[in-house]
Amino acid sequence: MNEKKSIAVVGATGAQGGSLARAILADQAGAFAARALTRNPGSEKARPLAALGAQVVQADLDDEESLARALQGAYGAFFVTNFWEHFSPEREKRQAHNMAQAAVRAGVRHVVWSTLEDTRERVPLDDPRMPTLMGSYKVPHFDGKGESDAVFRELGVPTTFLRTTFYWDNLIHFGMHPRRGADGVLELMLPMGAKRLAGIAAEDIGRCAYGVFKRGAALIGQTVGIAGGHLTGDEMAAKLGAALGETVRYRDLSPEAYRALGFPGAEDLGNMFQYYQEFEAEFNAARPLEGTRQLNPELQSFDAWLARHAMRIPIERLAQ
Repeated sequence: MNEKKSIAVVGATGAQGGSLARAILADQAGAFAARALTRNPGSEKARPLAALGAQVVQADLDDEESLARALQGAYGAFFVTNFWEHFSPEREKRQAHNMAQAAVRAGVRHVVWSTLEDTRERVPLDDPRMPTLMGSYKVPHFDGKGESDAVFRELGVPTTFLRTTFYWDNLIHFGMHPRRGADGVLELMLPMGAKRLAGIAAEDIGRCAYGVFKRGAALIGQTVGIAGGHLTGDEMAAKLGAALGETVRYRDLSPEAYRALGFPGAEDLGNMFQYYQEFEAEFNAARPLEGTRQLNPELQSFDAWLARHAMRIPIERLAQ
């Protein structure tokens, strides 16, 4: 019996990495084993992965030495950063550099890097269409990742660049759930105009990454975009209403109004939605649904995701 090839999964206790670790563990007849990288192997989120059969290993993205140790002997690695933990694209870039360097040192044969576009390639810093943030970025949580793509190329890391998109899970965990308007009707507030938003279930990102690893060398050096649906705000609202059992209407905000909402990251997200709108055709074409389904035959539509998760969306319930 051939020994399984280890895939080291950064962020194994988070949304993307956790879904990949579970996809590997669920495929007991597959060729891969899951090595879960986490800052705290004894945490409440790490222990269930160990119980399922993952090798749980300590590593810190801010510490290249810990990453190099954790990657030793691994065939593959899944790399992801979490901007929303610290709101620093500079730290994201340092972490990406640490991961790329560690992969070279460990001789990793296939890296999947969870990334996004560098929006400054289409909206330069001197472009007045949207404000420049932090002095150097248009959409900081995109641009730091997109800029870091070059590090993997320059260091010769055998990488597939996996471009993700809006999580439908943001409706549960990220404060983007519908809220009641003055008349009591639920409103889905998104600054998307009539344009289509590429979205995906977070757990499907990990399953797609697993599909990339199963394809192997054929996708090294390639950029692969994924999505589970391309939906207008009106379509999302109608589907939400059907799943929640009451009317949900789409309330379009301007990007300017969204940037002015004042919560941490509002300016970043306002610019993000403006980028989604203004480059809808290019952004969505880079995330084809059929190509995503080929990587992940279990890909969920928005309807299917809602059937499983709608009751977890934290709306204010009507009195019975």
